[in-house]
Amino acid sequence: MDNFLRLNNGVRLPALGFGVFQTPPEQTRAAVGAALAAGYRHIDTAAAYFNERQVGEAVAASGLDRSEIFLETKIWINDYGYDETLHGFDKSAGKLGVDRIDLLLLHQPLPSDFDRTVRSYQALEKLLADGRVRAIGVSNFTVEHLTALLGRTTVVPAVNQIEVHPYFTQPEVRAFGAEHGILTQAWSPIGGITFYPGWRENRVSTLTDPVIGQIATSHGRTPAQVMLRWHLQQGRSAIPKSVDAGRIAENFDVFDFELTGEQLTAISGLDTGVRGGPEPADITVGTWGADIPEA
Repeated sequence: MDNFLRLNNGVRLPALGFGVFQTPPEQTRAAVGAALAAGYRHIDTAAAYFNERQVGEAVAASGLDRSEIFLETKIWINDYGYDETLHGFDKSAGKLGVDRIDLLLLHQPLPSDFDRTVRSYQALEKLLADGRVRAIGVSNFTVEHLTALLGRTTVVPAVNQIEVHPYFTQPEVRAFGAEHGILTQAWSPIGGITFYPGWRENRVSTLTDPVIGQIATSHGRTPAQVMLRWHLQQGRSAIPKSVDAGRIAENFDVFDFELTGEQLTAISGLDTGVRGGPEPADITVGTWGADIPEA
């Protein structure tokens, strides 16, 4: 029942996706291949991950029909601007080896030049109107950024991909999204795994949290499985990542058990309000810029 979510334009999204953030290109093809073999049909990448080509190679080698796989990628801030984003789509589609991308996001807000962010989103609207993408959205947008974007564009984002895990739940952003029909999609959904290098190295992993561990034991599951189930039962899309075939398969095996209401509440109650990634307001091309190659 919770294997798929319906976006605000009617497109069906496999709720559990496979992520490749920080996965080296030389490991990406095998990891995505393992994910597709395990049953994933939703792959999330980004221009700034520098592994879109290997994702495309894994999809092509899988033997699965293209229509069976939901491909999601993101435009990086160096390619913001109307024409620049249209070209960013061409670069990503070329590396992925596809004519159409299922979900295309703006990877970050750019508060230092929000006009440029708006122009980029308007390019996404053009790509959607032309049928080159099936859905559009954003990533790492706060309530302030979403409010500003909605006031200056036509198409409500289908998705806002943000950091969400038991130690950082972002209730205000999620509530705003729900009110406006924007699906919350969680990156770093199990916490303590996908973090920016060198960012708050004194962090404590959710995988060793005693509350989550006790719930996992009661279901005969792993802490990671419990956290992914927590996302799914609350109506979110989640994007776990791994390069280990066993863990990749384990993370997908979450559709045959249910957490109780009390367990969901207990997990949500672990929120610390502390991000694992950078503050969206601090993103600038000067500090976070990275040129996206043509091929």
